[in-house]
Amino acid sequence: MSNNFSERKAIILELLMEESSVSVSELAKRLKVTVVTARADLVALEEEGLLVRTHGGAVPARHPKIMERSQANKEIKGAVAKVAASMIKDGDTVIITAGTTTALIAKYLLGKRDVHIVTNNTLLLTYARANPQLRVTLIGGEFRPSEEGVVGPMALTAIDQFHVSTAFIGIDGASIKQGFTANSVESADLVRKMAEQADQVIAISDSKKFGKPGFARILPFDGVDALVTDNQLTKEFETELTGANVRIVKS
Repeated sequence: MSNNFSERKAIILELLMEESSVSVSELAKRLKVTVVTARADLVALEEEGLLVRTHGGAVPARHPKIMERSQANKEIKGAVAKVAASMIKDGDTVIITAGTTTALIAKYLLGKRDVHIVTNNTLLLTYARANPQLRVTLIGGEFRPSEEGVVGPMALTAIDQFHVSTAFIGIDGASIKQGFTANSVESADLVRKMAEQADQVIAISDSKKFGKPGFARILPFDGVDALVTDNQLTKEFETELTGANVRIVKS
């Protein structure tokens, strides 16, 4: 087995997604490392908020779907989130919707001061708690572990109280016909409402979601001011977005 921690990390997370729990002794055998090394890996992953250690092993810290989505296109998501975070200035008030990419925005706000985030993204708290300069208002509602987000009528009512300079919205998919989409009606309704509370709306997503529409429409392309994505967006979508007066910012 490679001594590379990042390789072992990927295997550990894959095992947890498949089996929901793993013992230190079993992990040591699968990785072909010592028990001491396996235990140290679990400690490191717990510090990253990716698992919870138990007596003699570990269990996932999050829903398997979130674990899988967090690991998919990880480097691209991080780069996109970093660019989005650079668009936030000291003293800004922002809305950040649920999503694995949007959650990473908080990770890259270190050094920013007096930023107030309104969010339904519980995954974001993993990164926000490490930054004392962030003020976070978490709206109430029904918690969905598979989304690491809060949705429902209570959340819709709560978000109506706020006005912010910018809303950073995550998406589950996009198509030329439907625009930006989500996988559920409840999520789409809440993201659309959150967008209404902002002076400007910025969608953030990796390009792989384009051409793969979700179940429910959030907004048409001309409903956002900018899109932060990677450099793999197709010419077809670039043409449609620029034609809808969407500014495209690439990581």
